Amino acid sequence: MVQLKRVYEPSDPRDGLRFLVERLWPRVLRKTDIQMDAWQKEAAPSAELRKWFSHDPEKWAEFRRKYFAELEQRPQAWAPILEVAKKGRATLLYSSRDSKHNNAVALKSYLEAKLAHGRPV
Repeated sequence: MVQLKRVYEPSDPRDGLRFLVERLWPRVLRKTDIQMDAWQKEAAPSAELRKWFSHDPEKWAEFRRKYFAELEQRPQAWAPILEVAKKGRATLLYSSRDSKHNNAVALKSYLEAKLAHGRPV
């Protein structure tokens, strides 16, 4: 199971293992402020893709397509999260204010497709 949580929300024992999936460290937080099991920064979109997307909902479908293509090239970045999700709960931590159009939402969709079909939809 894969779930999402904004990094600024408090941790909960029901979170399972917690993975920060941002390339950049979240603003105003110190490393000691975040309870996480791993920082999977390579599972985040490339800097170029992140800048191009710029959290524009109009670009969401194209962002997902491009991001999934990047993820296919970096299985070592997301495989640890997938292994946890196969056995229990993995929580993807993100910093975006937009809870519907961010890389963690796309990554969750990608991982759930891998769990269900072995490939993204």
